[in-house]
Amino acid sequence: MNDISQKLADSLEQLQQLQESGVVAIQSKQLSRVHRERLLKHGFIREVIRGWYIPAMPDEKPGDSTSWYTSFWDFCAAYLSQRFDQSWCLSPEQSLSLHIGDRTVPQQLLVRSPKGNNKPTAFLHNTSIFDVRLNMPAAEHIENLEGLNVYSLAAALVYSSANQFQNAPVHMRTALSMVTDASDVLSVLLAGNHSVIAGRLVGAFRNIGRDLIADNILKGMQAADLKMQEDDPFAEKVQISFGRRDVSPYVNRMRLMWAQMRESIIAHFPEQPHQTIDIETYMAEVEDKYVTDAYHSLSIEGYRVTRELIELVRSGNWQAEGSDHSKKHLDAMAARGYWDAFQEVKKAVLAVLEGKNPGDVLEQTHSDWYLALFGPSVAAGIIKQSDLAGYRSGPVYIRQSMHTPPSREAVRDMMPTLFDLLAEEENAAVRVVLGHFIFVYIHPYFDGNGRMGRFIMNLMMASGGYPWTVVPVERRDEYMQALEAASVKQDIVPFTQFLASLL
Repeated sequence: MNDISQKLADSLEQLQQLQESGVVAIQSKQLSRVHRERLLKHGFIREVIRGWYIPAMPDEKPGDSTSWYTSFWDFCAAYLSQRFDQSWCLSPEQSLSLHIGDRTVPQQLLVRSPKGNNKPTAFLHNTSIFDVRLNMPAAEHIENLEGLNVYSLAAALVYSSANQFQNAPVHMRTALSMVTDASDVLSVLLAGNHSVIAGRLVGAFRNIGRDLIADNILKGMQAADLKMQEDDPFAEKVQISFGRRDVSPYVNRMRLMWAQMRESIIAHFPEQPHQTIDIETYMAEVEDKYVTDAYHSLSIEGYRVTRELIELVRSGNWQAEGSDHSKKHLDAMAARGYWDAFQEVKKAVLAVLEGKNPGDVLEQTHSDWYLALFGPSVAAGIIKQSDLAGYRSGPVYIRQSMHTPPSREAVRDMMPTLFDLLAEEENAAVRVVLGHFIFVYIHPYFDGNGRMGRFIMNLMMASGGYPWTVVPVERRDEYMQALEAASVKQDIVPFTQFLASLL
């Protein structure tokens, strides 16, 4: 090892020690100047603001936001605690987002602290915090959520602005659905004599069908001789029914998103064809599109796969023996896996064309698709056998996305609900758009989510008589931006219009 490499290795050891101790927000004082400058030069750390850094990867291109978005919440927790000690907490609205499991990176994070400066602090990629000088809420109204000081669920519901019920109805209804008893909310209301807010929350709970909680809040306020007027703060009635004790915020939020998005999809997606489908002709057309589909779908994921390689795999003349474990070998394994998975998807398409429920078919077959997709890579020793065990066992991040997929525990709640929603949905266009979007929103696997999502899209296309549809790699940026708008802004229209333009 030459002298330069040895010095870099020494610096990386210092960085590794910090990371192994759980440090994400690195302060200047935690690295010597020599190590810090060397790691900066080689791209292993990035400066967020003066004196503060995050770990990074040297192969990140200029403008790549991945390392920042994956570090955002841990960085903010450490930075705010260092700056304000523990005299800070996030806004009620942001607190609610975290309570319901939404860890989307906000453009600006609103923080309150007695030490606040009433001005923004700019971070990377046009993000910032705005620290407002305000007294802290009562200690019993604050809790720590993964290092972040937030309002308790009950206090956040009480202190969120009235506008939030109309600006973010999915978030507010999801948070309301997590409340199983009136006690905590009523305690906050009574402590602050919040008659107007009580009327708003009574109306909100009644809006989602939680009449018992609404009635108990009403009785509690009356018993304290506090007059209130019930007022529904939502712009419209809820379109789904909640069980009496539904507490999974992930499932409820997904069901609310589905209900909110479906009308926009119906308005912007072509009606399904009315002619009778000739199954044999349809399946032949699917087969004819294999090469084009494989080329574009794999290229979108960053694999460099030629049409010649795809044809070689299809013919059965390609052999893994003799290939080295280079990038070309990875590409070849991806191509082989795509061919195998395509065969499984065709079986599912045929079942749907023969009249089986598409949601049920997906639930029964999607694991077969995934096993086929990555089976060759396991056989070649490129990935571990345990990676085929099922849904992911840890966190995952989407490159360049402000959306943070839900936790591994949430995945196991959300996937069965996705199958149920698809099975119950009468409109094929909604199945097409939300089948794809919600799947990649959940991101249930460590890898292959995009390819699986596009397979799901085409299974649902078949359920409505739409043709097998290819997402062209030339429109990758537009495709990813549309998915980002749906994930971060809950705006499904761009993604709907994008898919519609491919038909």
